[in-house]
Amino acid sequence: MDKNGKFDIEEVYVNDTIKINNIEKFLRKNDLKLGEEIIKYLTFSEQGEIVATGAIAEGGIIKCVAIDPKYRGEGIVLKLFTELTHLCFDLGYKDLFVYTKPENEKIFKDCGCFKIESSSDVILMENSKTLLNNYCDHLKDISKKIKGNKIGAVVLNADPFSLGHQFLIESAASLCDWLHVFVVKEDSAFFSYEDRFDLVKKGISHLKNVTLYEGSRYIISRATFPSYFLKSETVLDNNYAELDLKIFRHYIGPSLNITNRFVGTEPKSPITNKYNQEMKYWFEEAKMDYPEIKVSIIERKTINNEPISASKVRELFKNKQFDELKKYVPKTTYDFLLANKKN
Repeated sequence: MDKNGKFDIEEVYVNDTIKINNIEKFLRKNDLKLGEEIIKYLTFSEQGEIVATGAIAEGGIIKCVAIDPKYRGEGIVLKLFTELTHLCFDLGYKDLFVYTKPENEKIFKDCGCFKIESSSDVILMENSKTLLNNYCDHLKDISKKIKGNKIGAVVLNADPFSLGHQFLIESAASLCDWLHVFVVKEDSAFFSYEDRFDLVKKGISHLKNVTLYEGSRYIISRATFPSYFLKSETVLDNNYAELDLKIFRHYIGPSLNITNRFVGTEPKSPITNKYNQEMKYWFEEAKMDYPEIKVSIIERKTINNEPISASKVRELFKNKQFDELKKYVPKTTYDFLLANKKN
């Protein structure tokens, strides 16, 4: 029950089928659907009927916020957001992202949230006015030390770092004055983030015009591009791709004076392939108030006419085919995998 005794407030776990079905029906009435990677839903009910709901997703992301039209304008959004924030804090999340419809921007701004970027259907906000600005200022400080006109960027997961990743970065570095490499930071891969980052660092240590970065919540994260982490998905949510790419062009690119984003061809991943197509539009064709970024596609390195992929490396590793595995990865990665094999 809320403080005024009007609403029954309940936390709902995703395995509570009956209650989740009721939430799904309520969301559908409000042109929304159940979210991905949800930890908990929160419902406000009156006389047994849901009048408002919201959810907490992995990473401290507030989404699936819906209010019955009859209850809008009664301060219920602030009450709901306050309860969701407290729930996030209880779960250990302090820096929060909020997904909502563009028409709700003012409501959440009044709740202390700040807009990052929007698509035609979704707006992404966060509960800090300074985090993104501070991150961009950090990148700008790095950029001041770099000279050149053609500045490139590569974003990769590297799960684990293969000869394919190494070829992409070497090729990109040879085509520009300086290259910025970001390793996706979400720790949801087969190998840990710390191990993935270390393998990339070792695998590109011979390149002198490259800066390696830890990833951030603003570059291919669960907040900006959750489809990337849903391995069973084959369809890209264009809203998420648009948000992720706009954030890069709006904030990351200008902070580092990036002129080119390098990607490899993607014959096997429908999501990544579609994402790269969307990248070309949002970086090169879309009219925005930020500098254009040219998308440069590099043909993937192959073995026996098959593109090298991290999934192939993981398959060989799981099956302990180390003689074959050696053909697909740099020595630093091979030594790591050999040391971590399970008997």
